[in-house]
Amino acid sequence: MGERLEVRIGIIGGTFDPIHVGHLVAAEEVRHCLRLEKVLFVPAGQPPHKKLQKVSPAIHRVKMVELSIASNPFFELSLVDVRRPGKSYTVETLEIIRREYPADTELYFIIGMDSLAELTTWKDPARLIALAKLAVVNRPPYPKVDLMSLEAKLPGVSRRVEMVEIPGIYIASSDLQERVATGRPIKYQVLEAVEAYIKEVGLYL
Repeated sequence: MGERLEVRIGIIGGTFDPIHVGHLVAAEEVRHCLRLEKVLFVPAGQPPHKKLQKVSPAIHRVKMVELSIASNPFFELSLVDVRRPGKSYTVETLEIIRREYPADTELYFIIGMDSLAELTTWKDPARLIALAKLAVVNRPPYPKVDLMSLEAKLPGVSRRVEMVEIPGIYIASSDLQERVATGRPIKYQVLEAVEAYIKEVGLYL
């Protein structure tokens, strides 16, 4: 019998309010570079870091993700966060996803360079990096994180990071919300189906 190949699953989480082409480009580039079997898109239920910001109802954010990933057979929607009560801490989300796959499945959590810089402020970062490797993508204008400095605060992290260079697209969901609110275009920054949905539902006005 042939040796069983390691199964690699990518996970990209976020508020996705709205999901934009930056998210999609990052997920696809990581999928290709790290040879992932698929990438799970996990909309946050109650993001703890956005207490002061208004977040669109999950039903709309989930729908925009569905519309965005429909044409990619390697992308899959996961509702683990929106279906569970309480705040959406990444480490708890990864615990749930970890239980859904065989023990030898390698999980890769996709984050931007800005999130890596703040990783030690997240809930239980040591457990987080034990559950999943980190696929870290460049995110202009954020500078590259010094892994050795981060290692001093979070031992073992440098062995759990895979840096992936992606096309330098800087789009922020908060900027897209402001653009809609002020009547500026978002065309080409989100997929056409998402742009149409935002107009249809009247989001961000």
